[in-house]
Amino acid sequence: MAHAVAERGYAATTIADVVRHARVSKRTFYEHYPDKEACFLETYVAMSAELMARVAQAVAASPPAQPVEAAVRMYFTTLDEQRDMVRAFLSEIHAAGPLALAQRRKIHLKFARLLRAAIERAQREGGDVTPLSTDMSIALVGGINELVLCAMERRQKAALSTLADTAIALIHAAIAPRR
Repeated sequence: MAHAVAERGYAATTIADVVRHARVSKRTFYEHYPDKEACFLETYVAMSAELMARVAQAVAASPPAQPVEAAVRMYFTTLDEQRDMVRAFLSEIHAAGPLALAQRRKIHLKFARLLRAAIERAQREGGDVTPLSTDMSIALVGGINELVLCAMERRQKAALSTLADTAIALIHAAIAPRR
């Protein structure tokens, strides 16, 4: 599904495209998914779960003062590793309909929670940071997502990880101690 959508876009992708990339029959496809939308959603959820797991691992393994940096850098590194899939899922999510948009919101909320956990860890370990509300965390995730979308729309050739410093600066501005 990911390769088919990256190649043709969600609207133009057919089951024939998906099975061609997967090297399975249509019958096999329909044994697993009722339709294209279900396959798209499951693929999106699986890819996002892998991304979130890698971010969480990076936070857990980071030096005490750097969980935010570790989270953001792993996020962008993972996006770079799957750039065509990222383009497909970030830019095509609207075409996939309301269920896909609802799933995107759930995934953004998971990322926001991971970000909050990283910030809370930094605070527990002596960092001079202001905790984030859920709403502020979601706003930061939205801003990071927009950075990626803009880079993709410009067909930017540079690695997405070049955006990490901007995202980190944005987060640090939000968590800077209030005086």
